Amino acid sequence: MTEQKITALVMAASRAGPRDSVAQLQDKTHKCLVDIAGQVMLVRVISTLIKSGCFDRLAISIEDESVVRAVPQVNAWMDDGLVVVTPSRGNLADSILAAAEALGDPLPMVVTTGDNALHTPELVRDFVSGFLAATEDVSLGFTSEEVVQKQFPGSGLAYHRIKDGGWSACNLYGLRTEASLTTARIFEGGGQFGKRHLRILKAFGVMPFLLYKLKWATLDEIIGRIAKNMGITASVVNLPYAFGPIDVDNPKSFGLSERELLRRS
Repeated sequence: MTEQKITALVMAASRAGPRDSVAQLQDKTHKCLVDIAGQVMLVRVISTLIKSGCFDRLAISIEDESVVRAVPQVNAWMDDGLVVVTPSRGNLADSILAAAEALGDPLPMVVTTGDNALHTPELVRDFVSGFLAATEDVSLGFTSEEVVQKQFPGSGLAYHRIKDGGWSACNLYGLRTEASLTTARIFEGGGQFGKRHLRILKAFGVMPFLLYKLKWATLDEIIGRIAKNMGITASVVNLPYAFGPIDVDNPKSFGLSERELLRRS
C-alpha cells in the first residue's frame, strides 16, 4: 500500500458510432456493463482499484450517472461516498479535462479504463509505485511483447515494435502536474495508435514518428521525445504482467479474459 493517496479516474463512456461489439454480446448499452466470469466488468475494475489501497478518491467518467447507478454495487459505492461520477464529453481528451475540472484538485491522478478486467491489485500497486517514484509530469504503463507471449501467445494484441522490441500499453496513465493535463490532447482521436501511423504523426510530431517507424529508438527514448515535443516530461513504468495490456476490446479478447478469470478462480 502506498503512503501517498491519489485519484483514480476510470474512463467508462461508450465511443461514438456503432454499438460496441462487446456490449452487443449481452445486449448492454455500455461495454463496461457486461458480465464477465460472474461479475460486472466495471465492478471488477473498481474493486481492483479499491483493493490496491492506492487511492483516496475514485471517479467514473461516463455520459450519465444513471448508467452506473443501475449497477447495485456501484450504486452502493456511490451512496457510501467511495465513488463519484463525472460527466464524459465528446472524446477522451475532453472527458479527462472535464473530470479534472469537476474534481477540483485531482492530481496526482491515475487514468485507466473500464475494460481492464484482468488487472490485479498487485499490478496497480506496482504501477502506482513506479509513478510515484518518478519525477516526470506523466508516467505510462507498458508491458513487453516477450512477457505477453510467454503466457498468451496469439492474444491478438497490437504492439509498438521499436528498437528494444515490442511493447503494448496497459491503459494506465499517471498525471502528476497541471502541465500533464495537456497530454489529454493525444486522445482526441480515441487513443488508438497501434496500427494508425498518421494518428501518431499528428499527435507526436515528425521526428518521434520517424524514430518509431524506422525502429531507431527505444521505448524510453521515443516517449521522452514525444513528451519534449509536448512541453512536458514523461517516464515509462515497465509492468512485467502478461495480462497487463489485455483489455476487453472485442469478442476475442472477452473470451480470452473470461477464461483467464475463471482459471484464477
